[in-house]
Amino acid sequence: MVTSCGGHAAGSPCRHDTLAVVESERAAGAPSLALLALEMRAWPELALFFAAWPILLTQPRGDGHPVLVLPPFGATDAYTSPLRAVVRALGYSSHGWKLGQNLGPTAAILDGVPRRLAELHERTGRRVSVVGWSAGGIIGREAARLHPDAVRQVITLGSPFRLLIDERYKTNAAFFYRIAERWHVPPSEPIQRSEYRQPLLDVPATAIYTRTDGVASWQWCLEDDGPRAENIEVYGSHCGLGHNPAVVVAIADRLAQPEAEWKPFTPPRALRHLYPH
Repeated sequence: MVTSCGGHAAGSPCRHDTLAVVESERAAGAPSLALLALEMRAWPELALFFAAWPILLTQPRGDGHPVLVLPPFGATDAYTSPLRAVVRALGYSSHGWKLGQNLGPTAAILDGVPRRLAELHERTGRRVSVVGWSAGGIIGREAARLHPDAVRQVITLGSPFRLLIDERYKTNAAFFYRIAERWHVPPSEPIQRSEYRQPLLDVPATAIYTRTDGVASWQWCLEDDGPRAENIEVYGSHCGLGHNPAVVVAIADRLAQPEAEWKPFTPPRALRHLYPH
């Protein structure tokens, strides 16, 4: 975990540590093959999710506001169904994106996510919390940037939004990403992806990451330190983040905050061992 300092809650980075990571991030390549092999942990993590269901249901109850969950690259809403189930059980209005498989920045996805976000906001009359897993988080951040008045907060799970478009080879999903590029909207100008790296100034942002991510190096997944931005480290795999019990506890805590009273995450005392120190 990025080390905490005075005035910061556990899981929240010191500004000087965050800047050090940002300055060194360009040296980060794709995770090692050993970490990639450890992505098989996602299956035991899913089993642990179901075993921890009674504990997950003891987390703070929701106020019914809508939560939009965006799947990782290559996945559909089926992959996020466990997370959406617990979010719904905690009292929120939980929604998938209804756009089929996440193939990256296709025209249908780049148009569809902001439209889905705006539709949920208009239909419910409430701001939407956006939870995006991996590439889903990159797209979710940009939808929030386009429609900040419709968004309550953004939570990303292992989302390498600091990567520029010509740096996709630095992830272990690069081979599959290049296959899907035939359907991608070409960037209109080189700055397109550099804008993705910028902080979300108008909405709170939480980046959840793991240093043992086998798909995207954790350095690419961090928010800049700010008054309404934080980074939370957990133990686990990239492919299991959406059903990792520690992640679900953190998401539940973030969603339960009153809309105008955002504070950094503090792990529950009994579950602090789930978060690196």
